[in-house]
Amino acid sequence: MKGISYSRYGGPEVLEYGEVKDPKVGPDSVLVKVRAAAVNPVDWKCREGQLHGIMDAVFPVVPGWDVSGVVVQPGPAVTEFAVGDEVIGYVREDFLSRGTYAEYVAAPVRTLARKPRNLTFEQAAGLPLAGLTAYQVLVHALEVRRGETVLVHAAAGGVGSLAVQIAAHLGARVIGTASERNHDFVRGLGGEPVTYGAGLAERVRGLAPEGVAAVFDTVGGEALIASANLLAPEGRMASIADPDVVDFGGRYCWARPDAEDLTRLAALAEQGALTVHVAETFPLKRAADAQRRSQEGGTRGKLVVTVDWPEEG
Repeated sequence: MKGISYSRYGGPEVLEYGEVKDPKVGPDSVLVKVRAAAVNPVDWKCREGQLHGIMDAVFPVVPGWDVSGVVVQPGPAVTEFAVGDEVIGYVREDFLSRGTYAEYVAAPVRTLARKPRNLTFEQAAGLPLAGLTAYQVLVHALEVRRGETVLVHAAAGGVGSLAVQIAAHLGARVIGTASERNHDFVRGLGGEPVTYGAGLAERVRGLAPEGVAAVFDTVGGEALIASANLLAPEGRMASIADPDVVDFGGRYCWARPDAEDLTRLAALAEQGALTVHVAETFPLKRAADAQRRSQEGGTRGKLVVTVDWPEEG
């Protein structure tokens, strides 16, 4: 099959398009015909070797953990899905090798849910990793409750834009940091935008004089330090970007594959409570360009790699 792979750590130039090994379908997996795969910052961080200390790379590595597509072959123990089912998945293993930037991927059923019927394949591909990150931080780590005020950093980004919507659905008041050009976008998601950068703490205090009940940090560094000073008494903080959050009494979080949580996200999408903004799509051959764009930062919503199938027009 065709796919993207890299045989050594490095920049986008190490990504190659060509033949990659066909996946084997285990007893508890299904073979998914890939229609789209979201591009996440972790993809290029893996490619650069930034996760080498915690994850082995079995070269050549096919990058990508997000997928949307169609089941073409269930494993012999699978009863949850059948041929033709449209699915989404956060297909992460504990090592790097068999990713989703390819025509097919073998996905364990524990990583999958049914694709929301009202989302395109491109939109649906952007939901699993970013959506699970937002949902698990807000619901499991921060335990956000109705009526609380939540501060979400980078509220127009892939994770942040979903976090704003989920927090609002939970009944929270959401303040979101964003550049001026994204303020209307954040308002449309249900958040109250504030400009990040110098003076952030004062701007947030202007909206929430008594502090915020919870902070969802997606950028780390100075934003994390400012956030610690914005917490109300008994406030909670979690970060997906900076392990130093534990020094402030917060939690450092990673999303984990969870079929039940992913099914809940899909249900929110079908209810109209959650949508995915796709900033730009790239054909599979241009995956390196997609990762370059991701590394530039400042993306509103998600970047997505697509697989074109001639028989589907």
